[in-house]
Amino acid sequence: MTQHQRLLIIDFGSQVTQLIARRLRELSVYCEIHPYQKVDDAFLAEFAPKAIILSGGPDSVTRDGSPRPPESVFALGVPILGICYGQQVMMQELGGLVETGHGTAEFGRAYVTPTAERLPLLDGWFGGVDGREQVWMSHGDHVSRLAPGFAVFGTSPGAPFAITADPSRNFFAVQFHPEVHHTPNGAKLYENFVKLAGFTGDWTMASYKDEAIARIREQVGDKQVICGLSGGVDSSVAAVLIHEAIGDQLTCVFVDHGLLRLNEAEEVVTMFRDNYNIPLIHADEADLFLGELDGVSDPETKRKIIGRLFIDVFQKYASQIDGAEFLAQGTLYPDVIESVSFSGGPSVTIKSHHNVGGLPEKMGLKLVEQLRELFKDEVRALGRELGLPDKFIGRHPFPGPGLAIRCPGEITREKLEILRRADAVYIDQIRRHGLYDEIWQAFAAILPMRTVGVMGDGRTYDFALGLRAVTSVDGMTADYYPFTHEFLGETSTRIINEVRGINRVFYDCTSKPPGTIELE
Repeated sequence: MTQHQRLLIIDFGSQVTQLIARRLRELSVYCEIHPYQKVDDAFLAEFAPKAIILSGGPDSVTRDGSPRPPESVFALGVPILGICYGQQVMMQELGGLVETGHGTAEFGRAYVTPTAERLPLLDGWFGGVDGREQVWMSHGDHVSRLAPGFAVFGTSPGAPFAITADPSRNFFAVQFHPEVHHTPNGAKLYENFVKLAGFTGDWTMASYKDEAIARIREQVGDKQVICGLSGGVDSSVAAVLIHEAIGDQLTCVFVDHGLLRLNEAEEVVTMFRDNYNIPLIHADEADLFLGELDGVSDPETKRKIIGRLFIDVFQKYASQIDGAEFLAQGTLYPDVIESVSFSGGPSVTIKSHHNVGGLPEKMGLKLVEQLRELFKDEVRALGRELGLPDKFIGRHPFPGPGLAIRCPGEITREKLEILRRADAVYIDQIRRHGLYDEIWQAFAAILPMRTVGVMGDGRTYDFALGLRAVTSVDGMTADYYPFTHEFLGETSTRIINEVRGINRVFYDCTSKPPGTIELE
């Protein structure tokens, strides 16, 4: 466990609890999310939080058996902030009252009006023309009586106790969600809270890098480590961090399944062999993968074939490394959160592209996962601290099955080559227009259809291409990027002129949900 000042987020099942943690990390405050079932007196004593946030949740505190924090939380003497369900459980546990209905449910945008009394938690709020603050509400229950010691500091039409506090104990509670972007000034509220709690902002990537290197050296000693390298941000940062810690005790295995983007294999191999002098095995197994994928069109079957072969190939090459006792993986904090989720559900399946699932047990390896405390944006910041090129740090996410799921229907070498060249033109266009960093993920997909066209004086019967670009925070939800018609027209013209085999281009303007980011 990190030795930084720590803030504990007790999770009651909100869909946006991760956003609370991201807001706090942006303020250089180290925090962890733990489901309420895991938080007991022993846990609190070991974690020693400097402050606590109680998250939102879907349940009702009026229901017998509804989720509650341990009573000792309120006796720790640390600042506490309750959000939505967190406010309600705070009131109920401390002697207030929560009720259901009576026309006070609010879902969506709302406006909070301050009371006359000033509260440091709200510094920087209510400075608009009408003196109100826009917030995002999502509640059916409401606080109907404040707990002793609390006063009201903000009201809304559906929440007469929208902002409440007992300043003498540094207990604060809000009915809305300050972590979502629909509460525009929410980050300021969190900033005020951590300031009141005495956080000094000691969570930086520079300090984390030094601590992580020390931990890796302590964990590994003089043993060998193998790392499944994809060339993506997570595995690249993990590899460079570990190499800085233990040098030639690390060997990377880069599995080239023949489904990579244009020149990608060469770029990854060159960066790690030439720039970092990291021992690297380039496992060129394109013929094996494409041979087994020949004639396969079902997307799930494609994924299973690729996942199985990836593990087989990785194991074949990794077994050639004498004395390997550790396997390095680019597991991130969202994966860890999911594995101990509020609902107690199973771990999410992490992409085989950088997590060789099942191999640690199969090969008797121990795990090195020094990114498991970090969110994606923090991994990028760590990459900058380690000196990785911006080209790699800022890369859009790339799926483990690679171009296989951007080639609906049967996969052929011809279609893959057309797709690689078309995708390269598309990404080049995005970069030329200065849009790459505004977009979470952009790619081309070759569609399972041919269309009639006219080029010069001749008839063509070539493939159609789909273009996709989305904005997102974490990939869980996404919206399509609003390119101008001029950009799309220019890009379509370039692709058709420069890539033989494409005569029609479509732009996908579906959000997630209802669609997914990838086509398969």
